[in-house]
Amino acid sequence: MIGHQRAAGAVVGSAVGDALGAPFEFGPAGAYSARFPLPGSDDEMCGGGGWEAGEATDDTQMAVMVGESLLEHGGLDLPDIFARFQRWAASEPKDIGLQTEDVLTNGMPWDLAAGLHFQSNLRAAGNGSLMRAATSAVYFARDGRQVTMEAARKIAALTHGDRAAWEGTAIFHELVRLALEGDDPLAALPEILTQVDTRHRDRYAIVLAPAWHPDDATEFNGAVWPCLGSAVWAVRTTTSYEDAVRAAVDLGGDTDTVAAVTGGLAGAIHGLGAVPARWIEPLHVPLPGYGRRVLRLPELLDLAHRLAA
Repeated sequence: MIGHQRAAGAVVGSAVGDALGAPFEFGPAGAYSARFPLPGSDDEMCGGGGWEAGEATDDTQMAVMVGESLLEHGGLDLPDIFARFQRWAASEPKDIGLQTEDVLTNGMPWDLAAGLHFQSNLRAAGNGSLMRAATSAVYFARDGRQVTMEAARKIAALTHGDRAAWEGTAIFHELVRLALEGDDPLAALPEILTQVDTRHRDRYAIVLAPAWHPDDATEFNGAVWPCLGSAVWAVRTTTSYEDAVRAAVDLGGDTDTVAAVTGGLAGAIHGLGAVPARWIEPLHVPLPGYGRRVLRLPELLDLAHRLAA
């Protein structure tokens, strides 16, 4: 059975990590702890870099669009999700990944755009599908391992033609599913890896191994492998939501996404009550392309509860 506090923790926790990490994006490692050396400061959700304090980025905006599509259609409607993404991309959001933007604006149909982009560029293993997966992970958790992992792959494939991105998103879905059921998701990683496409299994096995550290990464953490590996490392080496997300932001680089992925998993493990209230209070999620809609805690909780129902 899915715990609603854990489901809310996954959705809100991902959004909080996103907003906390946004001002430090592309900065050096250690920038967060240099500014906030001790937990508990009221201004940790500081804003900056074009972001308001507590403002979530494209990571959470896209996650909301996925979640609302799943609810309105009673399941997976890939053309609808793609159309929502296109509407959002056309509104010139503050932040959108270069690859995602090209796929959503190249004029190709939903089932061809990502594949053609990959054929042309041969690079599509970014973390842009992983970053938005908290809502779909909650929704499909009730359906078991095979269904949730396959759903993750299909949603990822809308914008990412490289199967590496599909597999990373599928692993995250399954980790969240196990956490929502109260199990230890990290203990199940060896078994989860048996479900990963054989062409990508070894690479994920490396970054998800207990001895791996983000300093061992061979790519920038904007790539899907080190992003997921860094999130798992942050959760594995801490004992609370707060410490996991602080550790994720402090890695530097693609801080909003690494913290969003970390926050989604840590929130599913530790529950909504573990997310600091001082981080939640300023949290808000604008939805460019959808009028003046801005989601705050009540709307995010409603979304999470309906996804888990």
